[in-house]
Amino acid sequence: MRKFLTLLLLLAAAAGTQASEPTVLVFGDSLSAGFGIDVDQSWPHLLQARLRDQGYEHRVVNASISGETTQGGAARIETALDNFSPALVILALGGNDGLRAFPPPRIKSNLRKIIESTRDRGGEVVLLGIRIPLNYGRRYTDAFEGIYRELADELGVPWIEFFMEGIALNEDLMQDDGIHPNAAAQPVLLDNAWPVIQRALSPESAG
Repeated sequence: MRKFLTLLLLLAAAAGTQASEPTVLVFGDSLSAGFGIDVDQSWPHLLQARLRDQGYEHRVVNASISGETTQGGAARIETALDNFSPALVILALGGNDGLRAFPPPRIKSNLRKIIESTRDRGGEVVLLGIRIPLNYGRRYTDAFEGIYRELADELGVPWIEFFMEGIALNEDLMQDDGIHPNAAAQPVLLDNAWPVIQRALSPESAG
């Protein structure tokens, strides 16, 4: 409940900012919602600071919800687009689907809907890939991880292969549950995502 109320406060605050500022919408799950840490320690909060430091005028709206699935994201993307008209959506969903062994074609379809809905409104998308433990079986894990690569290839979406690179197997960067990154991991998450975010915001610098 506390995280949900925090999300509402963040969204309300973002809605009251200058309409002239282009919006970066972080659209993810607990890895982006700041689960188990203070909101101002989360990587989306750090992203806002980095954008300001580097001269970008963008405001960051964190619409991530702990426990969110791609199905939930697909159901609420239109409302988020209506409310914030983002110039860029950072799509970081799928981990909860994978941990529940949802069918990869369904996950892919949901992510595709989010991407296409955003593009239909004139926004850009970057995709943050995730991996799941190998105990789900090689066949399923390969199919799950392939979702992000396939969408990137089919739709021309900028992406990174593994958002939790350098974090997932480092106990010093994980909370006691072994699932969620701690406060010390948040700058690493931002550094992992930053190159693809920066290219999306400054396409002339790509390549």
